[in-house]
Amino acid sequence: WLKHQQPRPPVALPSASPSPRDMTLRIALLLAAAALGAAPARAEDHWAVLVAGSSGFYNYRHQADVCHAYQLLIKRGFDPDKIITMMCDDVAYSDLNPFPGKLYNYPWATMEEAVDVHAGCKVDYSDDNVTPDQFVGVLTGNATAAGGKVLQSTADDHVFINFVDHGGVGIIAFPIGMEVLHANRLISTLKDMHARNMYKQLTFYLETCESGSMFK
Repeated sequence: WLKHQQPRPPVALPSASPSPRDMTLRIALLLAAAALGAAPARAEDHWAVLVAGSSGFYNYRHQADVCHAYQLLIKRGFDPDKIITMMCDDVAYSDLNPFPGKLYNYPWATMEEAVDVHAGCKVDYSDDNVTPDQFVGVLTGNATAAGGKVLQSTADDHVFINFVDHGGVGIIAFPIGMEVLHANRLISTLKDMHARNMYKQLTFYLETCESGSMFK
């Protein structure tokens, strides 16, 4: 499992190979898009939930990574109406951001070739609407609890969940009021999704400290 690094805005650096974290995310996204199985799967049979559970410029990379994941999914044929994105969305327009309105997740050699992953990244839940209750509501298809767009996947569909944030043993953090989601509630939510026949295959890419403890 990967450890956190201090967020860094993009600067002009010599070209570098993709980092292990970037490659791991790409592999996870490819697995989600591939949708294991003999029968060919259509892009519209895929759903995704992308979450950055933090706020503030010092957590730059969380929101940049979520927007990067969004761009990769769109590039691989996901229907944007079936991607649900949750993040405070306060980093791109932070006074500390040297590139207002933009986010980068890779140290490109020059700014001319740098890709702004925030451009076109549709955020469904932002500001104070990134909470454990709303996350659970999104996953279980409970629009009343979530207050917005939710998974409407079926037993024939493939679901990809990407959660990026800080965490501890048995908890993952959310940005509002120091709220956390405990492991037992996450496991209960995944079991509820299974009981509701909400997926054929589910891929959960959880990037937080102590992330493995969430599935014990």
